[in-house]
Amino acid sequence: MKKYRFFGSFLKAQEKWLNKLSAQGYRLIRTGKLLYEFERCAPNEVQYCVEFIAEKTHSNSEDYCSFLEDLGYSVFYKNINLSFSIGKVRYRPWAEKGGKIATNSTTYDRELLIVAKKNDGRPFELHTSKDDLIRYYCKLRNPWLCFLLMFGALGLIYNSIVFGIFAAISLFPLIIYQSIIIKTKKEKELEE
Repeated sequence: MKKYRFFGSFLKAQEKWLNKLSAQGYRLIRTGKLLYEFERCAPNEVQYCVEFIAEKTHSNSEDYCSFLEDLGYSVFYKNINLSFSIGKVRYRPWAEKGGKIATNSTTYDRELLIVAKKNDGRPFELHTSKDDLIRYYCKLRNPWLCFLLMFGALGLIYNSIVFGIFAAISLFPLIIYQSIIIKTKKEKELEE
């Protein structure tokens, strides 16, 4: 069965949709720009997590995939943007040192990782410690912070309402991720 969807940066929505299809008896076997291809399986046989990995270098993302596959998980790369051209280059100021420039041969259109595991009845979480969760949500927050600063600066420089609107739009996910970070830090303090 083939399904065509675009979730963009709505990672939890994509994860819920994949787990809903798993509950209906479908396992992911291939992904494309908009494509998700499934095969029949037992209902709830597989659980899914969607992971943001755009900040990683090409070698670090490959190493991370190998690590997850060694744990018995299946992994699928997925794009976060829709761009149908050849020879693209993207600058990611929030990424780690070697991952700031993304090209077709590195991590361009490979910003997300869909991780599948056989359902063993336990919750499927890739980030289990509070410190790991905080680091992960900081990685999710940082691109939105960069967009806010960039569009805000352009809006002021060019006195443009359009750039101001883009800055305001990028503020919403920034606030959501920052509130999750603050909440997780408070939970960590309570545990200690």
